[in-house]
Amino acid sequence: MSIEIARAQLFAAIEGGSVFWSEEIAKFGAIEVRDRIIAGGYNSERDSGARIADRMASTVGPQIIEEIELAGAFLLTPEDIDWPKSLEDLAAPPIALLAKGEREYLASMVESIAIVGTRNPTQYGSRIAGDFGVGAADFEWAVISGGAIGIDGAAHRGCLVGEGITVAVLASGFNRNYPASHEKLFTEISESGLLISEVMPDVHAVPHRFLTRNRLIASLSKATVVVEAAFRSGSLRTARDAAEIFRPVMAVPGPINSPASEGCHRLISERVAELVSSISEVMELVRPLTIQ
Repeated sequence: MSIEIARAQLFAAIEGGSVFWSEEIAKFGAIEVRDRIIAGGYNSERDSGARIADRMASTVGPQIIEEIELAGAFLLTPEDIDWPKSLEDLAAPPIALLAKGEREYLASMVESIAIVGTRNPTQYGSRIAGDFGVGAADFEWAVISGGAIGIDGAAHRGCLVGEGITVAVLASGFNRNYPASHEKLFTEISESGLLISEVMPDVHAVPHRFLTRNRLIASLSKATVVVEAAFRSGSLRTARDAAEIFRPVMAVPGPINSPASEGCHRLISERVAELVSSISEVMELVRPLTIQ
């Protein structure tokens, strides 16, 4: 329990995605790093130790656990048997995660694909994302995405229609769900899948948190499929995060004059992504990865 409390304190005080803190915790352990922060052992501008110590002084471990439980969530740490081992492929694995939903569905992420894309999709893109979500469910694969308006939402809904398991990795806390218009969708996902977050329940979404959460989407899944994306977009960041940890990346082509497909065409032309036009083609690429 003491390790869980230490993890909870570090999780609540340190912003996700820090390579420095991930390395320190891997080297010294959560309890020692927690104690060194409180004792003033980190004071450089690089580690922001003084600011983190101030945050940790404002609350205690059991209060953090209580806050998480009041949000209907549970704390997931690397010491747990059901911690997703794929997260360890990241340069900055999360200190911990919060999850909301049925804990048993964590095992489903072993066979999962990420489906991501623009918040401003065309009808074509929304239809393809939904079809891929349904198709993944038919193959009994989970769908992971970011819960955003657009392609993410269509992929989640498609998987739910197919009675599959879908996981939304959020950039906000569970009490500050973003976007607010997806409140009903998030409730449905938590009832038949999982919501995952790297921040405390009352933390708001801000731009940099979308970028740090993208690495989680990439690492939790076996492969990433980009359905529609602008020439510069967060979805391309997810795709490149996946490529950096040697996960397959796929992209769906669109009309050559469609701005919504420029990012997908860019990934294909740069040979970052394989061109796919159906969920069957996606499965041909990812299913061999589960064979040991």
